[in-house]
Amino acid sequence: MDQVSHLPEIRGCNRCEALPSKFPTRGDLYLWFPIGHTFNKAIARLKELSVEMNIVPVDARVTISYSSEETQAVFAVLGETLTDAELQDTRSLITEPKRFPSFADLPCVMSLRRLIALFHSQWLLDLLAEKRITSHFQPIVSAQDPGQIFAYESLMRGIDGDTFVSPFRLLTAAKSAAVLFHLDLAARQSAIRQMSHYGFPEKVFINFTPTSIYDPSFCLSSTVRLIDSLGVAHEKIVFEITESEQIQDLLRLQEILRFYRGAGFQVALDDIGSGYSSLNLLHQLRPDYVKLDMELTRHVYHDTYKATITTKILEITQELGIATVAEGIETPEEWQWFRRAGATFVQGYLFGRPAPEPQRAIALPVQ
Repeated sequence: MDQVSHLPEIRGCNRCEALPSKFPTRGDLYLWFPIGHTFNKAIARLKELSVEMNIVPVDARVTISYSSEETQAVFAVLGETLTDAELQDTRSLITEPKRFPSFADLPCVMSLRRLIALFHSQWLLDLLAEKRITSHFQPIVSAQDPGQIFAYESLMRGIDGDTFVSPFRLLTAAKSAAVLFHLDLAARQSAIRQMSHYGFPEKVFINFTPTSIYDPSFCLSSTVRLIDSLGVAHEKIVFEITESEQIQDLLRLQEILRFYRGAGFQVALDDIGSGYSSLNLLHQLRPDYVKLDMELTRHVYHDTYKATITTKILEITQELGIATVAEGIETPEEWQWFRRAGATFVQGYLFGRPAPEPQRAIALPVQ
């Protein structure tokens, strides 16, 4: 019989440092359903499978003794049978075979939805454990003179053999499996290491997701230690808040930004113009830079509504002394519009695509 251990939750300030264990190939799966109706329909479907079960109706609980070849079928049936809310409200735990749970297992109990996501995200856990997260860099250039590279944005990629895994796939898996803090940390560390390797004279914008950080004094301390150990000047780093339109815990985000600024870093706010409350974030967060969402920049030169909104945002940021970066610039017409409108910097395929090695020269667009 295989020697296995149950999936641990990460405790204390090590939350961002340790990954969940590999999914055991053999063990006992405990499921506690939220209501009798959910319990009954799940059991009816599970009985169609040839798996060993111990059913306890009074507790709406079932224990499934599984092997690796049965796990896929069990999770497929439960995923098809239960609603997303039921998957979230159903508690789950994995133990070694024939070991009854104890009080010490309580921190290891998780939603069935997360457990299934972890099962399907083993490839991501492997990438993180093997440090196969890397960074590509895209230039950010002067709007008035694109030949002047002001900074680079670091964009994460996963390494899968000879190909790269997209940020979208990485983030989607990390969110569903609740390992976003691990991915976010790996991406920050990759950007900092490569920044040191290439010896950037320019600034580097490094993305971070606020929801992945619980207490900045703990969760960000390893990032600062790495920066200092590599001798990277703090003033060269701009931490860029991603998914700004989804910010819910404003007080915690303000605490994170106080930590960054207190350490001598600058802050950028991403996707301005993409959410209803994004303009409120200007006075609440007071960033050093704002990045205009590409939905606003695309074809702005012949869209009156976009042009009016974007012009007002540029006027506000200019009055507040906030530098602006227009993202997603792909045509000379878009660049010229932002150049005339007074954007500070521009970024997009017109000037350079993300690349493993930083682009050192810009092919100037035809004016």
